[in-house]
Amino acid sequence: MISVPGIGQEAPLRIGIAGLTHTHVHQIFNSAKEGDIEIVGIAEANTELVQRYTQLYGFDMDRVYPTLKDLIAAQNPEAVAAFGPINEHLGIVETCAPAGIHVMVEKPLAVSAAHADRMAGLARKHGIFLLTNYETTWYPSTHKAFAMVKAVGSVRKVVIRDGHRGPEQIGVDPEFLEWLIDPVRNGGGALMDFGCYGANLMTRLMDGERPVAVTAVTQQLQPESNPKVEDEALIFLEYPTANAVIHASWNWPIGRKDMEIYGLQGAVYADNRTQLRLRLAEGYDGFVETEFQLEDRPAPYHDPFSYFKAVIRGKIAPDPYDLSSLENNLLVMEILEAAKQSARDGKRIVLSKSAD
Repeated sequence: MISVPGIGQEAPLRIGIAGLTHTHVHQIFNSAKEGDIEIVGIAEANTELVQRYTQLYGFDMDRVYPTLKDLIAAQNPEAVAAFGPINEHLGIVETCAPAGIHVMVEKPLAVSAAHADRMAGLARKHGIFLLTNYETTWYPSTHKAFAMVKAVGSVRKVVIRDGHRGPEQIGVDPEFLEWLIDPVRNGGGALMDFGCYGANLMTRLMDGERPVAVTAVTQQLQPESNPKVEDEALIFLEYPTANAVIHASWNWPIGRKDMEIYGLQGAVYADNRTQLRLRLAEGYDGFVETEFQLEDRPAPYHDPFSYFKAVIRGKIAPDPYDLSSLENNLLVMEILEAAKQSARDGKRIVLSKSAD
């Protein structure tokens, strides 16, 4: 299929694609050009959609299958990347894990904590890697911000903002829009779609510490476009010595993914993928600011599928609460579930001290 192995390179990771409706799937086709992965098959029943992607990327129609089970039987991939509705992630793991096939899903890990727990149990039982892919994981500004935390002293508050004008407003493909605004297939609206970023980043920043409590408020500001789901979510996380505000929205006038980390001596501003600012406090309201323009991270930390290959091949041993890790994303799901309950019931949700 699609791979460009270089001279002397080890064999590419043989990977299958489960679904084409999530338009982030373009990334795996583009990543395959680097040669770290070989797309050995695609499971997608929508023939019109398959034809559209065939025209874009020229893959072999003989390796397109109506179901994931058909793909696995024919190609026996080492790994599978999921690019469909979030509520299908559980079924993908149920199919792949017993066969020893590693799985990477697009964020969030699952539609619910119950689904996530079931997926984790299967991954652990069968010894597979189950990773979650976030765009911000590959931002050099994300990792530079984490590395600079010591410069600003003990973290006291974090503000994380993610989102855009809304799926319909930015013109997502119709097959993506159909399930992205479906509370069953996506697990919710903006709270799930963009709240997961903040929960993921905060979990890494706090080294896996569970929040004491979660409080959330949601709104539906575009009922004509998002009739069944919230398009605005404000999530407040309490920790013993810090707090975080996660603002997940389909109502930003300009798309954004940014983070502010405030310590006792200063602040770090990750403004976008490559731009970062460090402010060190002087006096009451003064500061000295240093700006950074960052380059992409080195391989394999620049790309989800190169990273996935390196993990599977034993070149990287992820820390328990790394951004892609199962442990991190189980806590993300616990936070999101509490946020949904808080918004629904109108109250602060106290979390258990440890996972059940």
